[in-house]
Amino acid sequence: MKYRHELKFFVNFHQYYTIRQRLKNLMQPDEHVSPTGEYHIRSLYFDDIGNTALAEKLGGIRQRKKYRIRMYNLDDKVIHFEKKIKNGEYIAKIKESLTREMADNILACDFHELNIPSKPFLMELHNEMTHKLLRPKVIVDYVREPYTHSNGNVRITFDKDLKSGLHRTDLFSRDLSMVRALSENQIILEVKFDEYLPSPIRNALQLEGLQHQSASKYVICRKYIKLNAWEDQ
Repeated sequence: MKYRHELKFFVNFHQYYTIRQRLKNLMQPDEHVSPTGEYHIRSLYFDDIGNTALAEKLGGIRQRKKYRIRMYNLDDKVIHFEKKIKNGEYIAKIKESLTREMADNILACDFHELNIPSKPFLMELHNEMTHKLLRPKVIVDYVREPYTHSNGNVRITFDKDLKSGLHRTDLFSRDLSMVRALSENQIILEVKFDEYLPSPIRNALQLEGLQHQSASKYVICRKYIKLNAWEDQ
């Protein structure tokens, strides 16, 4: 498991267009993008009976984890169950592929297919769901525009049109009533890299002019289904 740097910023449309134009001269679009230079991401986030992931994020705990099922372009041929581990500004990710049948069973609270001793992450999920009642909480939906650079293994993404699925957790539904979770003028800029960020890219981003913020899509979307006053803190 390898940790990477992760920095997040909120930018407006003017900043987005300016930064994107600079990056296009330095980086390549991700190989998986459509002709528009984007792809669609839908994630179903999980939390346990104590809402630990939400509480730790709001409490500023530096070491924490989140679980999610993720799919792309509303296509169920590629589905991953992921664990994102956060340690300050460093992140790591563990994931396992799921079939549509496995995902449907999990959503129906049938976890027997996760009980595979040869796959430690699936066993971890089985234990979390069985003993800590890890369950689906909220769908997070957005459009991503990604750029990559081999030096430093840099990946820069603009995440747009962030929406929440409210109380719905049927990940594969194409008729979800989504609610916009950020204003149209807000875009989440994410900067990920290994040991270093090449100076031409750093100069193009002009990070010193941006406000480094905690921009958890899970927390942003959870606020629309909050049950307790502390979730606003």
